[in-house]
Amino acid sequence: MSAIDISGVSKRYGTTPILHEITLAVAAGEFVVLVGPSGCGKSTLLRMIAGLEGVSAGEIRIGGTLVNDLPPKARDIAMVFQSYALYPHMSVADNMAYSLRLRGTSKPNIETAIKAAAAKLGLGPLLERKPKALSGGQRQRVAMGRAIVRRPKAFLFDEPLSNLDARLREHMRAEIKKLHRELGATSIYVTHDQIEAMTLADRIVAMNGGHVQQVGSPLELYDRPANLFVAGFIGSPAMNMFPAHFSRREDRPTLVHPGFALTLDHDLALHEGAALTVGIRPEHIALGAGSVQGIVDLVEPTGLGTIAHLTLAGTAFKAFSLTRPPLSLGAGVAMDLPARKLHLFDADGIRVGR
Repeated sequence: MSAIDISGVSKRYGTTPILHEITLAVAAGEFVVLVGPSGCGKSTLLRMIAGLEGVSAGEIRIGGTLVNDLPPKARDIAMVFQSYALYPHMSVADNMAYSLRLRGTSKPNIETAIKAAAAKLGLGPLLERKPKALSGGQRQRVAMGRAIVRRPKAFLFDEPLSNLDARLREHMRAEIKKLHRELGATSIYVTHDQIEAMTLADRIVAMNGGHVQQVGSPLELYDRPANLFVAGFIGSPAMNMFPAHFSRREDRPTLVHPGFALTLDHDLALHEGAALTVGIRPEHIALGAGSVQGIVDLVEPTGLGTIAHLTLAGTAFKAFSLTRPPLSLGAGVAMDLPARKLHLFDADGIRVGR
């Protein structure tokens, strides 16, 4: 296990900036997930750590060693890609053994490493098969096994589950998490899927536009998003957002929307009339209670619960309920937006208040 330290790292293609002074410390044995929309720079950063992309500015250290100018093979990392990149003419065992043979590892040590990795990944009965005889999930496990046998300083995962169907992705997420717990290896994982990020990470690095937006545990980003981007990206269904302005009505801090007003349970150091964006997660909206009236536009039963699409004073909302409330299209429904569950953002999109 080795720590990975990224200090002031930037990337440019010609005069076009891609990454802007990224600083991040990944502790030895930590599982860090880089998450963000396509084009945010997360895969570029991973490839820079791997040595597949050059560094325009800043430093990358693996285990305390500066690796900016080291080729990929000298960095002692293992990478698992979106495509499995298996040799079709080789068996599972030969695919897993290939890098060890290139290193001149003895045959007994190769066999021991393959057996140990196969046992962890449930590949024992498949070692003599060729990749064409494997399912997508089995091929991805072989790709991970090929990385494990090397015992690298760190594992890098570049959207390894994006080619799998939803059920298999769910299964493989659990497998990767269990594997990390067993190996205790330093891991950096790239995905655009915030569910993967939430379920796998010790810490999430939310990225957008080549900038780090927030770093923290999954629940820190969920409960206290630092800005509007993180608030809108983390969570499914996504957080509801609506405009309001701050006021003190009868000396009580209040959020005023064109169609309703919400009294806050704490004061804010804001001037009268300050523009805000207010967020509330769908699961925090209580249906059938409260003084705010919405109109039902659409009802989505999920089995686990119900997602209700609502219009409230011209603003679209989603509410998620674990129960199955009797909702009729076009009918009115009472809604409660609890003050303690509101997220407030200023005109620049930065979190304010608690």
